[in-house]
This record gives sequence, C-alpha cells and structure tokens, in this order.
Amino acid sequence: MDFFSLQGQVAVVTGGAGMYGRQIAIALAQAGAKTYMTTRDGGRLDELEQSFAQDGVEVTALILDLEREDSIAALRDRVLSDNGGRVDVLVNNAVARTMGSWDDPLDAFAKSMQINATGLFSVTRAFGDVMAERGGGSIINIGSIQGVVGPDPTLYKDMGFHGLVPDYFFHKGGMINFTRFVASYYGDRGVRCNCISPGGLASQRTPPKFIERYSERTLLGRMANETDLMGSIVFLASHASAYVTGANLMVDGGYTAK
Repeated sequence: MDFFSLQGQVAVVTGGAGMYGRQIAIALAQAGAKTYMTTRDGGRLDELEQSFAQDGVEVTALILDLEREDSIAALRDRVLSDNGGRVDVLVNNAVARTMGSWDDPLDAFAKSMQINATGLFSVTRAFGDVMAERGGGSIINIGSIQGVVGPDPTLYKDMGFHGLVPDYFFHKGGMINFTRFVASYYGDRGVRCNCISPGGLASQRTPPKFIERYSERTLLGRMANETDLMGSIVFLASHASAYVTGANLMVDGGYTAK
C-alpha cells in the first residue's frame, strides 16, 4: 500500500472549495500530501482552512485568479517558497460557469475561454515546467462526462433548469485532448498527466426527481457522492499509477458505458 502514499509530497488543487474540489483536497491530505487549495475569494481563506480542519485534515487556502498570469505566478512562487522549490501534484479542478444558455452574449463565452482554456494552459505550464525540471510529477485534470457525450434534454424536463450550456461541453471536451498533449510534452521528463471525468454529483439542492432520472441512466443506479472521487485522485497522484499517463478515467457509475 506504500505505492498509494503521498507522504512528503506537495499538492495543489485549483478551485478546492466546491463539491468536487473539497473531496479532492481531503483525499490528497489524507494520503499524506502537504495540500494547498485555491479560491478567488480572499476573504474566505481562514474560513476554508477551518472547515478542512473540522474534517480532520490540514489544507492551506490561497488566492488564485486564473484570468491573471501574475496571480498564477504568485501561487506557484508561494508554494515553491514554502517547500524548497518542490511541487509534486497539480489538480486542475477550477472552472468558471459563465454561460447559462445557447443565446448568451459572446462575451460570456469569451470569459469562459479566458479561465477554462487560457487559464488552464497557463497554470499547467507554470507548475508543469517546475515538475519537469525536477524530473517528475503528476498533473490531474478534472473533466466531466459532458466532455465525452452530448447533453440529455430529457433529464431536465419540467425541472425549471437545464444543462444545455455550450461552453462547458466545449472546454471539458478540449480538456481531454489537452491532457494527451501535456502527457506527450512532459513525458520524457517524468511528468504524467491524466484526466478524470466524473459523472453528476448529488447535493442537498439536487431535486429528488432529477436524482431519480439520472440514477436510472447509470449502471450503478446512483449519482456520485462526496467521496467517490477520492480513490481515483490518490491513484493518479501516487506511484500506484507510475505507468499511467495520457488517460481519461471515467468515474461516472457507468453513465457513459452504455
């Protein structure tokens, strides 16, 4: 089981305050990594750190604005300064949901590009280059089933909301091939890059009827919960996956297996 240990390693999770990000940060910390998570809200840093402490893990919260290259550089420099120039794991989890429908202004699509495409590339390059210089590391991109399949309008019938937002599908689909590119670019310097594509996660705000409909479409008969990504994250971050790179791991209860 030592292959799964992250003891002595340094991990950074972008966007660690949301439903997926929180369990990702907890999993890395529980596996032994010195873990950092990021948020755009500088006023919540203490609150977020305390909330992780209540779950029994130590996670450091830092500010990151993926629209600004100087913010990305400042995050990288802070992590390296704290850890003698070391960073071992980067999890690209942050995402901006700037569009609400097909008919939104083009400015909304352009803003999502700045964060979910340009920002993704910038932060990956900033940390990936450091890993490459050190001769190893793991980059994990958090995608979505919506990067491999189209939307299912029947899920949203009479729900009062919908999932037909073009930018999200565009970015999550592109993230998968970006993962392959990064795996190729850094591969000969020991840096691995993989993608996890989760299915839908049920929260307290998810209508019971939607949960029922969605669950019927999965092979396991349920939506994801607050721990379902943890094992996949630790696997891809650790030496247990030392020969895995350029892969897209579906963690969706079998939603896309049919």
